[in-house]
Amino acid sequence: MTSHLKALEAYSVFILREAYAKLGRLGLLWSIGKDSTVLLWLAKKAFFGHCPFPFIHVDTNFKIPEMIAYRDKTARELGLEMIVHQNVKALEEGMNPQMGRLTCCKALKTEALSQLTAKYGFEGLIVGVRRDEEGSRSKERIFSERGEADFWDYANQPPELWGQFKTDFPKGHHIRVHPLLQWNEIDIWRYIEEERVPVIDLYFSKNGYRYRSLGCEPCTGKIKSEALTVREIINELENTTVSERAGRAQDQEDAYAMQKLRRDGYM
Repeated sequence: MTSHLKALEAYSVFILREAYAKLGRLGLLWSIGKDSTVLLWLAKKAFFGHCPFPFIHVDTNFKIPEMIAYRDKTARELGLEMIVHQNVKALEEGMNPQMGRLTCCKALKTEALSQLTAKYGFEGLIVGVRRDEEGSRSKERIFSERGEADFWDYANQPPELWGQFKTDFPKGHHIRVHPLLQWNEIDIWRYIEEERVPVIDLYFSKNGYRYRSLGCEPCTGKIKSEALTVREIINELENTTVSERAGRAQDQEDAYAMQKLRRDGYM
């Protein structure tokens, strides 16, 4: 492994252990995508093969079917403690992407996550976001406080210097922990290659197309690609100028879509 990847891995492991030592009830958000799957791998390394907190999947009921099959198979094989949650009320009332993608994301992701946090009393949620992935995420801290109603005050965040993180917060607030914040997309794929991290095969080309970013089926587009292996994906990324989330429909609906969603509690 390169010294760069070793340093990224060591810092992420440090963050995971710091969160476990300093915070109360923790959960790790697992979206089934490449980033949170690498985070799963790092968590198992950080705690010597045993994860002392549950893995959480916010299921919108619109995920690509292969993602759900992969989730259940992987959780069973690895013996993961899984919590799967849906905003059942919103789904029963007919919520779907045709009602507006931001409206749908808010109901089926943001509100569902808020329900789950309150139901299980989580003081910390570990999330696999990266600063390079999308503009609002570049404003994040590694330990990021969420206030009442999961509100994120992105304009008023504490400094994080020399590995010193704010972990005390008022009752009713919680912390989002971001161990991958300093990674970028190609780091993730190089780590997957080096560590042979098993990822869902939707990332690999089928009939000339593949997914670069995974989400809900109606809102996630494929890209043209002949990449059949992790090495071919890395080679492709080294020569592209297209953004990672170019195929995500909610990003196209509003230039500040993610910032608005994340301000209100989106992961």
